Amino acid sequence: MLQILMSSLVLELFEYYGNVSFILPLPLVAKPILIHFISRLFPQRPTMSKTLMFVYAGNVTYTKGQFKAMAASAFPMHSNKAGSAHFFSMLVSPREVILGSDLLAQMYCHLLCGLRNFDLVDNIRAPYAAGLVRALSLLQSKWEQLCNDLESGTPSIDMSESEMSSMTELLRGPQPELSQRVRSICKDGIWDGIMIKLWPNLRYIKCVTTGSMLPYYSKLKQYAGSVPILGGDYFSSECCVAINLDISQPPEKTRYVLLPTGAYFEFLPFSSLGCEASVGETVDISGVEVGKAYEVVVTTYRGFYRYRLGDIVRVVGFHNLSPELEFVTKAPKSPREILSEQDLISSMESLRALYENQTGVEIIEYAGFLDFDRFKIFVEVKDGINEKDGVLIGLCSSLEDSFGGIYKVQRDRGELKPLSMYIVGPGSFDRLLILVTGMGAPASQYKHPKLIGNIEVAGFLEGAALVAVQSR
Repeated sequence: MLQILMSSLVLELFEYYGNVSFILPLPLVAKPILIHFISRLFPQRPTMSKTLMFVYAGNVTYTKGQFKAMAASAFPMHSNKAGSAHFFSMLVSPREVILGSDLLAQMYCHLLCGLRNFDLVDNIRAPYAAGLVRALSLLQSKWEQLCNDLESGTPSIDMSESEMSSMTELLRGPQPELSQRVRSICKDGIWDGIMIKLWPNLRYIKCVTTGSMLPYYSKLKQYAGSVPILGGDYFSSECCVAINLDISQPPEKTRYVLLPTGAYFEFLPFSSLGCEASVGETVDISGVEVGKAYEVVVTTYRGFYRYRLGDIVRVVGFHNLSPELEFVTKAPKSPREILSEQDLISSMESLRALYENQTGVEIIEYAGFLDFDRFKIFVEVKDGINEKDGVLIGLCSSLEDSFGGIYKVQRDRGELKPLSMYIVGPGSFDRLLILVTGMGAPASQYKHPKLIGNIEVAGFLEGAALVAVQSR
């Protein structure tokens, strides 16, 4: 049924875009169409129609001229217009939680709100799969505290006075029966399919699962059980790039159809040999070839001129005259980049399977950093580290052996020192999230980079290491 509806909606969507004035800002055009797209697949229900959305407005800063500065995605949340009021009315969490300033407290409150109104939750959303997995991991570690808060009718974490007031009002006093319900579900420690157990009216989950979010998909699928995970669309901070016309597809089969009115698009040919930067002259929509990879270049309505998004896509076909794109990886940031993001993810996912098979311990998060003549890998594992150095050295060596391209060439020449692996303490990447959002990174949009370009971030993770080993 889902597939039949998809095929009928594709023609409607592009018929609509064909009649849209070229000068309209695309976000204003895309929003009603995307809402219509979802509502056709999942018709709205009169009572069970709320969204549990893990979204955070982030802080507002001011320029020297006293103009407000914030992430583009946060603007509707800070707005007092009618559309903003409608947006908040669709969520189970109150406005005060979304506008809060403590990210982990906000995440905890989102969970508490979702559990309090479990019977109203129709769908669960987050901008990225990593954010949703992070929230569900918090649920896994804090479920007893959440149950106690439901039972007492008062949140037990530190938050602002306005947040506390709104949360207390939402909880509506002690809820012992509800607390017992959650406790009975979570106490057995079976987290496969936990989302449909806690939210029985849940119909779908929606977030971006492609690109650097692909490693989180299997964990999210484990939490989701039988609930379908719908893919996101290809939007960047600069403009709307493309729409996912078959949101039911898993990430490895996701294709995006370019929105020709989103911006003026150019495509810079990309060589996949080693980590070479994009080369040659750009081509427009009519000049791309199926099977070839390109870096996306945009000229937007708001002033970006021939701006390189840093995304590498592959053209896999055409929908009418619009290219169908497959997201490949992030573009190299400099000629010194010896591993691509895609290469690192591929190697680390193989290591993840090997590590978990040998030790039974789950890898939570990872990132890499080139420190002059040595590549460093930071790995966070669940519940800390108990393995002997010999096991870790063997795993580190296996990881290095899987690196190819420029890394292997430079390593064989002696230009690179042995790979270093740092096992960081539990919660290190969560603390990093708090650090970078406190420095101004947008809370909803931030995702841990797999290839770190900031020496301060690398220093933070190195300082959180419990043990460090080098390859043989």
